[in-house]
Amino acid sequence: MSEQYIVSARKYRPQTFETVVGQGHITTTLKNAIRNNHLAHAYLFCGPRGVGKTTCARILAKTINCENPTPDTEACGVCSTCVSFNNNSSFNVFELDAASNNSVEDIRTLTDQVRFAPQQGKYKIYIIDEVHMLSTAAFNAFLKTLEEPPSYAIFILATTEKHKILPTILSRCQIFDFKRITTNDTVEHLHSIAMKEGVQADDAALHIIAQKSEGCMRDALSMLDRISSFTNGHLTYSSTMEHLNQLDADFYFRITDSILAQDISGTLLQLDEVMERGFEGDIIINGFGAHFRNLLLCKDIRMAKLLDVPNDHRPIYHEKAGQTPPSFILSALNVVNESELSYKNANNRRLHTELCLIRLCYVLQASTAIADEKKNDKPNIIIPPVIATNIETPAVTTNPIKPAPVTNINVATEKISEEKIQTPIVSEAPATIEYHNQSATAIINPFGKNDVASNGTARRVTRNMLNNIPTTNETKSKIEFKDLEIEQIQVLFEQYKDLLRSENKSTLHTQFSLMKIELVEEGMICIISPNNITDAYAQTERTNLQEFIKRETGLLLRITTTFTETEVEHKERALSKGEVFNEMVTKNPALLQLRDALKMGIDY
Repeated sequence: MSEQYIVSARKYRPQTFETVVGQGHITTTLKNAIRNNHLAHAYLFCGPRGVGKTTCARILAKTINCENPTPDTEACGVCSTCVSFNNNSSFNVFELDAASNNSVEDIRTLTDQVRFAPQQGKYKIYIIDEVHMLSTAAFNAFLKTLEEPPSYAIFILATTEKHKILPTILSRCQIFDFKRITTNDTVEHLHSIAMKEGVQADDAALHIIAQKSEGCMRDALSMLDRISSFTNGHLTYSSTMEHLNQLDADFYFRITDSILAQDISGTLLQLDEVMERGFEGDIIINGFGAHFRNLLLCKDIRMAKLLDVPNDHRPIYHEKAGQTPPSFILSALNVVNESELSYKNANNRRLHTELCLIRLCYVLQASTAIADEKKNDKPNIIIPPVIATNIETPAVTTNPIKPAPVTNINVATEKISEEKIQTPIVSEAPATIEYHNQSATAIINPFGKNDVASNGTARRVTRNMLNNIPTTNETKSKIEFKDLEIEQIQVLFEQYKDLLRSENKSTLHTQFSLMKIELVEEGMICIISPNNITDAYAQTERTNLQEFIKRETGLLLRITTTFTETEVEHKERALSKGEVFNEMVTKNPALLQLRDALKMGIDY
């Protein structure tokens, strides 16, 4: 009969402080406390799951009762107390699972046992796991015993949620915070266990398991057992990624190359290939976040230690990072983060993932445009790409090629943000202009250069861009708008007031009703307010008014504000008693003598 199989998490559970992985600050403190006989009466071990809290509690309980501890303050493992502990037959160690024994009666039973001294050894140790699950009444029943236990009683509490424990309990314990086990420590431990089990494992495969476990050694060992069975004892990078439902770095390298080339078709085809293999959109978007973060870290040699990837992938990341502009990486991280946050609310999640990749394809173009604007000291206007259609122009017979007069141009006017990249809108087909019987894609550049795109894509044309096209002797194409008259401005001003009222902005509507508007000069208007309070509202809202006029007319007007204190019109009002008497005295002075003679007073 074959030996019973034991999972690695139980088979290779540490038996001494030395074999505990990644918690040197805890084990060193406990060993020094045992060596110097400075043991506390209550300990609280807290930290994430699978990092060794219960294991350290058991090792501590075993070591302090060992009859012949080693010079390194470890349990000998051969004395009677160690043997009984290893066989789970020790009468001095009690373990209580607070998740299923959380009532007052359970705690009362435990406190009743504390009264009896140990039959063998120095101490009686009580290990309470998941102590945060105890009820408030149970905590209160446990409080007095925990504060003043007998000299031979030691309590070791373990929990993953320290914030749920009463402060009165925390104040009576020595608290030890366990940290997550690092990826390197996990890989080394997995490698040693794989060698003991006769499993062939690539370093890259073990690194992926360590990353997936997120610092939990128990999860890492469970994954190692599962993948070993799946691969028949031979762990490779590809088989590990397949079993853990992860996308390998090669996919992200290939699709990033397509994004940088602005190849939307190739990008979407690669996405479809991956989604056909069963990967969900959130896994893909989340992977992009980690991929772009790694590229950003490779930009600075000081941040190389933060790069958490297999050693085989590090040279590739450094090479790709050198080919990727930093501005693209930062903008791409922003796009990916927004898409990841809004993914759960999307009805069509495949479309949501595709739109994320389409936006990434235009990030490089937008970031390049921003860099050019800053270099030329131009206003920071981000122009999302779109293709102008329905452009008719006669053929040009002179060289070099010069733009011909442009007529019948359909453009999409939209609000241009100075801080945020808008989602690009792609039209169905590019416009073409015939030059010497040759077809080329026309690009209208707002900075005064008319280029022909070699890759068949073009930027979005807005009315503001057309206004910025310089007029030279050779360039006569220009869109002219009729100057606004004061009557038209006043009509727009009234429309804006109606808009404020329709948006339930009653305070703004009331203040704007007190304002007047005047045309100061061509391209500049002035809002006149009756007082400084109304003027403050005008200054706050003038940017929105400017955008409203621009949206309605296509013209960007300058707006100033001022105020003039107006005199309050005199209106008839009721006179006071004193004022009535004074009016009567002016008409008949004898009334004053009569008042003095009679010694009468006026009730003011």
